Amino acid sequence: MRRLPRAHGRVAAGLLALALAASVVLLGTATPVSAHGTLAMSTPADGATVDEAVTAVQLIFTERVREDAYFTVTAPGGARVDNGWTHGEPRTLDRPVREYFLVDGVFEPREYTTGFPAVVALAHLPAAGQYSVSYLSVASDGDPVRGTVTFRYTGKPTAAPPNWQPPTGQPDPSLLAAAEQHGDTGSQQAAGDTTPVAPTAPVPSVAAAPPTSDDSGGTGLLGWAAVVVGVAAVAGLFAWQRRPARVERSRKAVRRSAANRPRAKPTTKAKGRRATGGARTAAVPAARRGAKAATVPAATPAQQAVTTAPVAHGEPAEAAAAAPADGSASTGWWQRVGDTRLALLVGGLVLTLLAGFALGRIGTDDDPTYTAQPPGTAPGGGRNAAPAVSAGDGHQHGPGTGPHTHPGDGQDQATGTTVSVAGYTLKPVLRSQAAGATSDYRFRVVGIDGQPVTRFAVVHDKPLHMIVVGRDLGGYQHLHPTMADDGTWSVPLKLTRPGGYRIYADFTVTTADGKGLPLVLGVDHEVPGNYQPAGLPPPQPQTKTGPYTVSLAGAPTIGMTVPLTLRVDRDGAAGPASLERYLGAYGHLVVVREGDLGFLHVHPEPELVDGAVKFWLTAPSAGRYRAFFDFQVDGKVHTAAFTITLA
Repeated sequence: MRRLPRAHGRVAAGLLALALAASVVLLGTATPVSAHGTLAMSTPADGATVDEAVTAVQLIFTERVREDAYFTVTAPGGARVDNGWTHGEPRTLDRPVREYFLVDGVFEPREYTTGFPAVVALAHLPAAGQYSVSYLSVASDGDPVRGTVTFRYTGKPTAAPPNWQPPTGQPDPSLLAAAEQHGDTGSQQAAGDTTPVAPTAPVPSVAAAPPTSDDSGGTGLLGWAAVVVGVAAVAGLFAWQRRPARVERSRKAVRRSAANRPRAKPTTKAKGRRATGGARTAAVPAARRGAKAATVPAATPAQQAVTTAPVAHGEPAEAAAAAPADGSASTGWWQRVGDTRLALLVGGLVLTLLAGFALGRIGTDDDPTYTAQPPGTAPGGGRNAAPAVSAGDGHQHGPGTGPHTHPGDGQDQATGTTVSVAGYTLKPVLRSQAAGATSDYRFRVVGIDGQPVTRFAVVHDKPLHMIVVGRDLGGYQHLHPTMADDGTWSVPLKLTRPGGYRIYADFTVTTADGKGLPLVLGVDHEVPGNYQPAGLPPPQPQTKTGPYTVSLAGAPTIGMTVPLTLRVDRDGAAGPASLERYLGAYGHLVVVREGDLGFLHVHPEPELVDGAVKFWLTAPSAGRYRAFFDFQVDGKVHTAAFTITLA
């Protein structure tokens, strides 16, 4: 078996120690982040299907919600069916919930076994289909508590009470102000949301995670035992790495001692082994050499140290003289271990560490504990995942939207109002063009180093989406530029009306560490001429585009994640139109706020829900909005526009 050279062995030792140390750090030191007031469970459970009429929904939290907490229940047709709410009697949770609190700079766990219900009454169930329950409160530590759960009703419709009207109010301003003070660090994910974790980053809020069998996200006793073993292994490897230096010092001492003593002449030579100066050593063990060892006369201890140590192939006798008298290898541990043995050792240590960690994660509890997800690590693609970085991008997603999330989503996350975010800047070549003329609109995205960015992730089938909207919220266009090798994006752009426009670049840049950072940057663009702004149309539940009638249903609510549904019907045909996937989805919704032109890019559920395209919208503030819905039928893209007013 081939032996490792000493230098290579030391390099291998260092790399092995580094790998094991990294494993210990990554697997054994998961740091919890505080969460508070989470939703522990609900009745019906999130995602459940019920066939009997439901008169109330219970949302059970780890603490009593505020008196001004706000709840909505949206029916399949988009209308609200909630009829007020009350506090329920505390009850024992089906499974405990563990949350973390920062105490004197240290995160300490606290386990909750008692839940505090908020009972939301339902006026009626107008149709079979998916019902959405949204909530907004503020925990006792000031963190906002928001999220949504859904259930599917398969029974018969029930009638509304006489003279009952769906609620139309908005959350109390003091509740919105309290929630806004802490942003979204305490937001909730819906209980039981099992959307897969995204590779890049996780949407607006965090909550109680689905049941797991770990112990609060840390390692169990066996896991920590594995960590200790890993640390001991690293220490041992460092000791072995230092061993050749000690052996070398011993060799030098023996050589100096041997140089001061007369050497005994060997009476017999071991065949095939040269000693210093052409002499041959005579004490090679037969077991290692495959030959009988010759006899030698008695010698002094120093001579024995020289003549009794085995000599490795191709190694001079002077090196053999430096070997320890106990018969251990003179070349050090690393040189005696072959590549295969070293690989087996490395693999064994790593597998032992990982196996111990996995066993520790299994834990010893027979009854798994819900663990509050740390902010910034919520499951991606869920409707309420937490922000991962400070830069917002205005994207929002429905549950199960897929493994792509966007930081900064939350209560006030209308973006695109600035030209630079997180060190990335949108730099157009020209900022104006003539009315009615088609111009080659070109721009670059410049990074922190001042150089054009060329690494972009493909999101919704394109590396970059360019949205154009007039300052009067007219002239909407959704374009897809192409990028040259030098990082310059270009696309033909035609603007027929004079006036001011806002151009948004919606993209996900790949950072130096390989992660995706989604951003929306905006820049002004001017078309000289006599500007006559068009008035914003009043809110209407339906609009026409081409041969299609598009219906919008839902009750947008400030600061809350609520569903909007859009249904497309072909004129003169029975039933909805046959929508085709466009940019990876059955539709895309861009919402722009009047005034500052704040941008919301709201993505739908991945599949049609009850025959309609369902979106999740968190309106950031009061005001008027213009919503642009892109959909595709028979290979052609159409756009339907709606006005949304929030008092």
